[in-house]
Amino acid sequence: MKLVVGLGITGEAVARRLAADGAVTVVDDNPDSANFADRRAGLEALGVTVVGAPAPDELADLVTAADLVVPSPGVPEAHPVYGLANEAGIPIYSEIELAGVAAAARGLPLVAVTGTNGKTTVTTLIAEMFTAGGRRALAAGNIGRPLLDAVHDDVDVVVAEVSSFQLRFTATFRPRIAVFLNVAEDHLDWHPSFKDYVAAKARIFANQAGDDLLVFNADDDAVAEAARSAPARSVAFTGGGTEGAWHVQDGRLARPDGTPLMAATDLARSGPHDIANALASAAAAAELGVADGALSAVLASFSGLPHRVTPVGQSGGVTFVDDSKATNPHAALAALAGFDSVVLLAGGRNKGLDLGVLRQEAGRIRAVVAIGEAAGEVEACFAGVRPVRRAGSMAEAVRLGAELAEPGDTVLLSPACASFDWYSGYAARGDDFAREVAALCHPGDTPDPGEADS
Repeated sequence: MKLVVGLGITGEAVARRLAADGAVTVVDDNPDSANFADRRAGLEALGVTVVGAPAPDELADLVTAADLVVPSPGVPEAHPVYGLANEAGIPIYSEIELAGVAAAARGLPLVAVTGTNGKTTVTTLIAEMFTAGGRRALAAGNIGRPLLDAVHDDVDVVVAEVSSFQLRFTATFRPRIAVFLNVAEDHLDWHPSFKDYVAAKARIFANQAGDDLLVFNADDDAVAEAARSAPARSVAFTGGGTEGAWHVQDGRLARPDGTPLMAATDLARSGPHDIANALASAAAAAELGVADGALSAVLASFSGLPHRVTPVGQSGGVTFVDDSKATNPHAALAALAGFDSVVLLAGGRNKGLDLGVLRQEAGRIRAVVAIGEAAGEVEACFAGVRPVRRAGSMAEAVRLGAELAEPGDTVLLSPACASFDWYSGYAARGDDFAREVAALCHPGDTPDPGEADS
């Protein structure tokens, strides 16, 4: 019997696939969550047993009866299922481990992307580059479609966004190209330590061999250090002119041999993190033969994804920017680096991270509006450094941001925290910000809730 833990999108896909080969049981601690009943009914029609909120003894019996445990990405490492499986000697594999086996059996090349920030953007860019180059490509994994489903689709290549949670429980996962973007403190409410977090990320290239390639960030010390143990080929990308790496030289993005790809000014987005994402994406797609014309065409037209440094309104010479996807300080610092004068909206549910690092960019910050559960931490971070006001709602935060800003400033929602104190996810938080900005800029209008994603 295979035991799947968690009945979200990933757990449902895993159980559905495994059901074709034998007995499957799914356990979920939150049977009252949205979509549980529908997913349960669909799986039970396939002969899958679904158990909601199992008692400790029941969970222990299910683990003991299993020959494989497959945890969903959201199941924290502190969950008792891991200890029970280890004690019983039952292997624990994530969904991407199963997907990797299926892809290898089909001879389907995988490009896997990981990093603390930028994963979704780079995954999207690489998939679009393959498409522009005439390949049937699919972006999958954490970006939306479960990887275990995607590797069975009729495509030429799958580009997968993979998380540390998924990589942690792999044994043979071997992407043809692995992309390691960056690593900074994050998810320390899940991983025991930063060292464990980095080690989980590094599993993206642990099983590579032969012609496989690791694309890594030479400007990130932790990534560069991890890359030294890469068992196969590797190539770096860097914002400087480092020989042998994809790099920027004389204002142009260039290949390792110095051949120019395009001017940085021709990128649709050309902030420091945008350039790093462009270099990483080009390096990965070029490895499988995508021509320079297709690479540069995608980079020149890609205007970014929603909730990632996305302008959503302007009033009185002040621009309002939604960067709700910045759920850790590293991402917020990257966003701040792209502006000269900011009123920062920060806070939410902290993931065990040090928000004090945000002071590094205090020179760019005029004032701060602290929101959510971590409002006190944000306030303490900037106490005596910059003016701080607290807001009890997004509407109040936007109003305060507008009051504190001066013409030419940017009111930037870059929270450095998760959104689950006030919202169902970062997208809902960004949408609410956009609605409140629209209400401020255009009083009396009722914006479409979907406008922020358009």
